[in-house]
Amino acid sequence: MGRKEARPHRINNEIRAHSIRLVGDNIENPGVYSVPEALKLADELELDLVEISPSAEPPVCKITDYQKFLYQQKKKQKEMKAKTTKVVVKEIRFGPNTDEHDFNFKLKHAQKFIAEGSKIKAFVFFKGRTILFKEKGEILLLRLATELEDVAKVDQMPKLEGKRMIMFISPKVKTGK
Repeated sequence: MGRKEARPHRINNEIRAHSIRLVGDNIENPGVYSVPEALKLADELELDLVEISPSAEPPVCKITDYQKFLYQQKKKQKEMKAKTTKVVVKEIRFGPNTDEHDFNFKLKHAQKFIAEGSKIKAFVFFKGRTILFKEKGEILLLRLATELEDVAKVDQMPKLEGKRMIMFISPKVKTGK
């Protein structure tokens, strides 16, 4: 009818090895079998012979319903993906002549971002001739780091990249008591 779709696993007659290691819950005595023997066992149980580890010697196979097997694989992958944490990087921009009120305003934002578990990319942007005030920019970023030192740690000290002086800050890992 249509073209054959590529499967991630070899099943039944697609298995090329001469002998395989058979595992699974529905096998009375797991061990090494020839492919025709294993196919006969799978046929008796009205299930598929699925090659789950082709690189092993001999390849490992399991007698199972292939569609159910694929569903379980997808479910496992989805669970693993849900467990991974996504790192969010928030940016906070300063000018070299940022005054006290603006600094405190941005500091509050930084504290909120750290509390949420986000990393912070704080940078001072130098426009035109303000590049002459590199020291002011560095002092500003270091002051931010000292204000946040009880809840965050500095990943990268202030570093000048073109017209920006950048510093990365991440939340401290909480230790369970």
